[in-house]
Amino acid sequence: MPEEKPKENVNTESDTMTIKDFIIEVIKFFVLALVIVLPIRAYVAQPFIVSGTSMVPTFEDGQYLIIDELSYRFHEPARGDVIIFKYPLDPSKFFIKRVIGLPGETVTIKNGDVSITEAGGKTITLDQSYVKFPRVDSEISILGKDEYWVMGDNRSASSDSRSWGAITREHIVGVAALRLFPLSGISVLPGKVTYKN
Repeated sequence: MPEEKPKENVNTESDTMTIKDFIIEVIKFFVLALVIVLPIRAYVAQPFIVSGTSMVPTFEDGQYLIIDELSYRFHEPARGDVIIFKYPLDPSKFFIKRVIGLPGETVTIKNGDVSITEAGGKTITLDQSYVKFPRVDSEISILGKDEYWVMGDNRSASSDSRSWGAITREHIVGVAALRLFPLSGISVLPGKVTYKN
């Protein structure tokens, strides 16, 4: 006698999703995405597209960056960091520049060369080999306890602290953490330099 084949389980209820169920699932997905993405965008990281030539050759117009907004909650900006900040004269605009002077220091620019007198009195002259388009200018600025001196790497075409003064800590949004575009230039902490004392 031939063996009986096991009977397949037959679901008598419909396996198809109704339009109402589909809409509910889509709404759940978007709510979950917002709950995850918005806090990350607001407090951790956000995209930034370089506009202009003030940071050439380090950053070109149109490059796509990810800004780390979290790190500066744990430590202060360092000399050589490339930061994004709110433009002091119009906080609705965002600028990208390099940190040159730190709180309490004196920044001296003489014929385009930059030297820093630290709070303890030690003076260092910055190696600015990354600057390809210098500008011969001179000035001295003493920074307050919450002030940072920032400059673009394209010194001949940068509106920076030489034009409108130092920025405060509250202006700083974050540090350039990733360069994602162009693909040939992908890098972590792009443009960061460490100055030797």
